[in-house]
Amino acid sequence: MTSNLPEGFFQWVWFILQQYGGLFLQGALYTLLIAIIGTVAGCIIGFFVGIVRTIEVSPEDNTIKKALLKCLHLILSAYVEFFRGTPMIVQAMVIYYGAMEVFNIDMSPLSAGLLVVSINTGAYMAETVRGGIASIDIGQTEGAKAIGMTHFQTMLYIVLPQTLRNIMPQIGNNLIINIKDTSVLNVISVTELFFSGKSAIGTYYKYFEVFFIICLIYFVMNLTVSRILRFIEKKMDGPDNYKLVKSDYMSGEITENSSIIKVKGGKQ
Repeated sequence: MTSNLPEGFFQWVWFILQQYGGLFLQGALYTLLIAIIGTVAGCIIGFFVGIVRTIEVSPEDNTIKKALLKCLHLILSAYVEFFRGTPMIVQAMVIYYGAMEVFNIDMSPLSAGLLVVSINTGAYMAETVRGGIASIDIGQTEGAKAIGMTHFQTMLYIVLPQTLRNIMPQIGNNLIINIKDTSVLNVISVTELFFSGKSAIGTYYKYFEVFFIICLIYFVMNLTVSRILRFIEKKMDGPDNYKLVKSDYMSGEITENSSIIKVKGGKQ
C-alpha cells in the first residue's frame, strides 16, 4: 500500500482531493450556510438595536417612558459591549455548554453555531447602523418630524434606505469575516470546513497539504462573495450616467391648444 502513495507535494494535494473532496465540499457548504444566515440574522438584529438606540429621551416624555427607554438603552449597550468585547470562540463554548447546564436546553452544534454568529454579528452591526444613521443629514429627520412622522416611520422610509447603501461595504466585510470565523466553531463540533480538514488529516497525517487545500477553498469562497457584493453595490448605485430628459419648455417650445409658441430671450 505504501508504494501506491504519492511522493511530491502537489501529488499529495491531488490525492487528498480525490479521497476527501466530498468531505471538503460538505464543510464548505456548512461554512457558507452558517455565514450567510448568521450575517442576515445579525443585520436584522443590528438594525433593530441601532434604531432603538437612536431614540432620544425627550423632556416632554412621561416618567414611565423615560425609565423604559433608559433601561432598554442600558440593556442594548451591555449586549453590544459584551459580544464585541469577548472572542467568538469563548461565546460558542459558553452558549453551547451553558444552554444545557443553565437552561436545560439541548442545542445541536449547528443551531448553537448559527446563534453565536447571529448575535455576534448583530453586536457589530448595531454600531455600524448607529454610525450610518448618524451620517444622514439631520435636516431630513427634522423635516420628517415637521410633517408628523413618528421616529420609526422616519427610520423606515427616509433614513434606513440611505443608511443601507452607506453601510453595504461593512455588511460585506462582516459576511467575509463570518466565513473565516466559522472555523472557531469546530470547538463545539460544528462540521464546517476547518473541522472537515481536521477529520481528513487523521489517515495520512498530511497537515500542510490538507490545510493548503482548505486555505485555497476559503480564498475562493471569499473572493467570489466579495465580487458578488461589489456587483450588488453597483446595482444599488444605479447607472453611472443619467440622461436628462428635457421638457418642451426647457427646449424653448411651449405647446398650447395645438399651437407652438417660440420663446426667445423672454419674448414671444
